Amino acid sequence: MVTVSLCMIVKNEEAVLGRILGQMEHVADEIIVVDTGSTDRTKEIASHYGAQVYDYEWVQDFAAARNFACSKATMDYWMWLDADDVVRTDQQEALLELKKTIDPAVDLVMMKYLTGFDENGKVTFSYNRERWMKNNGNYIWHGKVHEVVIPSGNIAYSPIEIEHRKVKAGDSDRNLNIYEKMIADGEALEPRHQFYFGRELYYHQRYQEAIQVFETFLQHPDAWVENKIDACLQLSYCYSSLEQREQSLTALFHSFIYDLPRAEICCQIGRHLLEKNAYRQAIYWYERALAVKRSDQSGGFVQEDCHDYIPYIQLCVCYDRLGDQKQAYVYHKKAKKLKPEAKAVQLNEQYFKKLR
Repeated sequence: MVTVSLCMIVKNEEAVLGRILGQMEHVADEIIVVDTGSTDRTKEIASHYGAQVYDYEWVQDFAAARNFACSKATMDYWMWLDADDVVRTDQQEALLELKKTIDPAVDLVMMKYLTGFDENGKVTFSYNRERWMKNNGNYIWHGKVHEVVIPSGNIAYSPIEIEHRKVKAGDSDRNLNIYEKMIADGEALEPRHQFYFGRELYYHQRYQEAIQVFETFLQHPDAWVENKIDACLQLSYCYSSLEQREQSLTALFHSFIYDLPRAEICCQIGRHLLEKNAYRQAIYWYERALAVKRSDQSGGFVQEDCHDYIPYIQLCVCYDRLGDQKQAYVYHKKAKKLKPEAKAVQLNEQYFKKLR
């Protein structure tokens, strides 16, 4: 059986740290917690779970802090988690089984990261992350913000799921401030960071600036294709927010030069057409979303509902407005099976009951 070091960086996480350490204390062979300036009971809680606790002066560089934590690892592999992550009981057992069965030739293990949930706890947003790395010095973190370990070597994909479950709002300006300081200091943003800088600008409703950043990013020949596709989606959101609908639709179609259509893109095209009352055209694109084969190993962001629930609920609307209530009801039942408690489903249920 291989051994694993859990490496974490934390600050003022007393509300959640005990939750994740309690879940991982019997999984990890070593727990390393690097504190970047807590003023609450974070370090006390970490010590309670047997963690090795280190202080680290925060210099607005997540990669530097994580690399410091990982440098303390002494086991065969190291893995990372955030304080507000959750590892369900069945996934804890899966991690223990992986320790027993992993091929020692595997260098890096990708695992699913579930980061978005609806009001009933169903996953709405996920992607694969590098989660478990061989402790041979070949893997380091890159990026002052939105830090990443670049996957390389013998890579294995695991179905193990890690959930990101916040209990409080974080500093919404933190990432944007780091990027703007990098720029102010004369540091050029590499393509990946241009992409994330654009997203931060969009989140802060600075749409024109975000558009400029995304357009520049898309000119980079070496930028990752999944980021380019998502940049087209983000561009579409920016233009929609500025009520520039034709440009929004054009941005979506631009994504097709990079790869086959993604379900997320198809749903957005469908939404545009539905808003124009172009129901038959909208049906075409929602059906395309349903036909898209998921490729989680591509590493791109996955909006889970775009593969089933959103097309179902919107196809129900389209067919109803075309006067085909029978087909509309077929899609209503499909949406209801997925999310019976969803408000839209319940409203549609009442609507169809009145028709019968």
